[in-house]
This record gives sequence, C-alpha cells and structure tokens, in this order.
Amino acid sequence: MTHWLIAPVILPAMLAPFIVLAARYHLSIQRVFSVVGVLAQIAIAIGLLWAASDGTIMLYQLGDWAAPFGIVLVGDRLSTMMVLLTAVLSLMVLLYAIGSGWDDRGRHFHALFQFQIMGIMGAFLTGDLFNLFVFFEVLLIASYGLMIHAGGNDRLRAGVQYVLFNLLGSTLFLFALGAIYAETGTLNMADLAARADLISADASVGIRVAAVLLLLVFAIKAALVPLHFWLPSSYAEAPGPVAALFAIMTKVGAYAIIRVYTIIFPPDLEVTQGLHDVWLQPAALLSVALGMIGVLAAKKLDRLVAFSVIGSMGMVLIAISMFTPESIAAALYYIIHSTLAGAALFLIVDLVKDSRGSLVLRAMPPVAGATVTSALFFAAAIAMAGLPPLSGFIGKLLILDAAFASDMQPLIWTVILASSLIAVVGFGRAGSTVFWKAKSIPVDDDAELAMPPGAMAYAAVFGLLAMSVALTVFGGFVHDFTTATAAQLFNPEPYISTVVDTPGKLSSPTEGY
Repeated sequence: MTHWLIAPVILPAMLAPFIVLAARYHLSIQRVFSVVGVLAQIAIAIGLLWAASDGTIMLYQLGDWAAPFGIVLVGDRLSTMMVLLTAVLSLMVLLYAIGSGWDDRGRHFHALFQFQIMGIMGAFLTGDLFNLFVFFEVLLIASYGLMIHAGGNDRLRAGVQYVLFNLLGSTLFLFALGAIYAETGTLNMADLAARADLISADASVGIRVAAVLLLLVFAIKAALVPLHFWLPSSYAEAPGPVAALFAIMTKVGAYAIIRVYTIIFPPDLEVTQGLHDVWLQPAALLSVALGMIGVLAAKKLDRLVAFSVIGSMGMVLIAISMFTPESIAAALYYIIHSTLAGAALFLIVDLVKDSRGSLVLRAMPPVAGATVTSALFFAAAIAMAGLPPLSGFIGKLLILDAAFASDMQPLIWTVILASSLIAVVGFGRAGSTVFWKAKSIPVDDDAELAMPPGAMAYAAVFGLLAMSVALTVFGGFVHDFTTATAAQLFNPEPYISTVVDTPGKLSSPTEGY
C-alpha cells in the first residue's frame, strides 16, 4: 500500500484551511503557499504516473480498512494521468490568476482554489461510488465560490443556475446510489463489478435504472446535449482563470463514464446493454453539432469559447460511446488536448476583455498587446478547431480511425468533418472581427489604451500552448500510453483483484471487537 496515493487529496485539504486561518490578510503568503502546493502536486503526480506506467495498480486503504467495508483510493494509468493533467493545468491557471491580479479581486481565492483541486483529485482517485459523490459535492461547493469570485449580478445569476442544475444531478446521483446499494449491498466499484455480473436478466430492473441514472448524472457533469444548458452562461460569466480551471471539470464526467462503464457496467454486460450505442452516441453527435453551431452563432467571445467546450466534449463522448480499446485510447488523447486548448482560450478571452473592455464581436479600436494576444488566439483556435499541425488534428484523426469499426461510421465522419469546418469559420470570423478589423477603426487621441496584464499572465497562456505543441510532437508516445491505458481498462481483473483481495488490518466491520 502506497501512502503517496492520498497525497494529491490531503495536500490541498491541508493547505486550504491553513491559507484561511494563517494567511487570510497576506496575499503574498497565500500566493507562495498556493504555488508551492501545486508544484508539489505536480511532483507527486509525476511519481504516481511513473509507478503506474508499467501496469501496476496502486491501492490506499484509509484507516487500513479493507474493501468493500473501507474507503479506498486506487491509482492506475487512467487515474494518475488525469491527476497529472489536473496538476499541470492548475499551475498554469494559478500563475495567470496571480499575474493578472484576479486573485486580489475577491476573498479566499486561493483557499477555494485548493479545495477545488482536492475535489478533482479525489474524484479521479476514489474507488468507491459514494465517495465519488462526496468529491462531486466538494467540487460543486468550491466551484460555486470561485464562479462568483469578485461578484457582479450576471456572475451571481449564472452561479445560481450552475448550482441548481448540479444539485439536480446530485439528487439523481443519490437515487442511483440507493438503487445500486439496494440491489447489490455495496458501493465499492471493484466489488460491484463482481456482483453486477451475477444479476440475472429477469431481476435486472433496479440495476438498469441505476445505470441509466448514473449515465444521466455523468452526462450533466460532461455537459452532454440536452443536459448542457448550465455550461454556456456559467463558463462565460466565470472569471477567466476560473473558467480555465473548469476546462477539467467536464472531463470529470467523461472520466466517470469511462471508469464506471468499463468496470461495473461493461459493454458486454447483458443487463445494461444498449446504454452506450443507443443513448450515448446520438447525444454525443448532437453535442458536437450544437457546440460548433454555437461557435458560429455566438455574439460574444466568451460564449463562443464556452460552446466550443460543448463541441469538444461531444468529440470525447463520441469516442467513448463506441467503447472499443481504440476509441477509448483516442478519447483519452483528445481529453488531454481539449483540456489544454480550452483552458488557453478562456485565458486569452480574459486577456482580450482586460485590454478591450468588451467581448462583443464587433470591430473596435486597436488595444494594447493586440499583436501577442491575436497570435495566441490564432494558435489556440487552430488547436480547438482541429486543424494541422497541432494536437487537435491528431486527436480527431484518431477518433475518425476508431470509427471504422462502428456501424455509424458514415454519420460519425460526416458530423466530425462538418463541425470542424463550421468551427474554422466561427473562430475565423471572431478573430478577424476582434483583431484584424480593429486596424480600420480610428483611435481617439484622448483615449487611454488599457494596459495588458503582466508577463506572468502571458507566460501561463504560452505554457498551455507549448504543452499542446508538445502533445503534437510526442503524439506517438502519448498515444502509446493511452492505448496501454485503454487495454488496462478493458482488462479490469487486476484492478478488481487488487482492491478486493488486498487484506487490511481490519478486514470486516466486526473484526477486532
């Protein structure tokens, strides 16, 4: 049992109250501890990923209670990959928040930021459905505080909508957990895998209802059409660095679908067949189409990027819905790409807002720092639209290649290629309006140009785009890793045996009493 596995959860859980209690009125101290904490997270995540890269399944039993009675954290290729992605993204977002001064525009930014990281890390590492629900709630509380950071009526209204919709998801989650526990007597994912397989077809109503409810909950988290209504306003109104951090939030929903529907309800499980191809795939195709149409129709730059996130999640879920090792490998590659590209776009939108004062897509006079900002927007738009040579192009090629094994291959290809063209037109229109047409607008000599944020803010955006470039250059290596990860997911026996068969000091609730 490795104790390092709990470090990504316990470190931010300790830092957040320390920042509130000991450094509440000292922003510089908050910044130092927050950055040092995230750097430590990256170091720990690299170590965990390295340990899991050979196929090792790491297990941590809280209180040394063995599963299924105790709470367990499990580290495999998938969970450690997502932990590292979250840690790296958190560093870039944190540097931007400090460089742009966003962390000084409201109270308790750094404490909420650490709680947010705690929730995300816990969701990726937990081996128990109930604790997945608990970490979802930690995410919800912390993200609401971050969303309304710095206040404003529009932000508060969007935050209330975000909370209400996600509370609906939480309620459905509880119903699903109740149904699963009533049918199986356990909520540990590894233990559930064995028990769900024993349920006969004529007694499967309860477990099938639970599987459908779980899919609905995870679809809400992933902003899958028609459960996406909360995302455009919420992400558009959130502060720039908060929206960038939220780029990983929708991936929590995608991760949960992959984890639950490869371990507990795999595609070959008779009692839950049809959920993936009959329900998930059409909704994913609609998400891509609607997201990219929203990019074309958006009248504000922030909403354009928010709709592009819906489209990118549709791409991920198309790959997941095919549920083959090749498609899951492509989905994991695209998750990494879309997280980096989406976060970079939200930060660039914030740069534009700070210098331009408005995100409405209309020609306005030139702004300070427009040359650098326009170059960054151009690169990020290429990545998000899936044009060569950046990682989005490789990710879409992998998904298109995986679609050859699907009966829906013609429709999948049509939707992906058509939506890519629409995305190019939408991003091109927005970029030309905001940056190129600005040169034709006369500048008022008496007007003062707004100063762009500091170098640290630009460095954070450059860092995200540099990682996207690295994802392209080392695409073969990353795809090999995601392929091995998919193979591990479709062979869950080592995961199950590690969790269920590893003894603890107390192997049952009554032992030792």
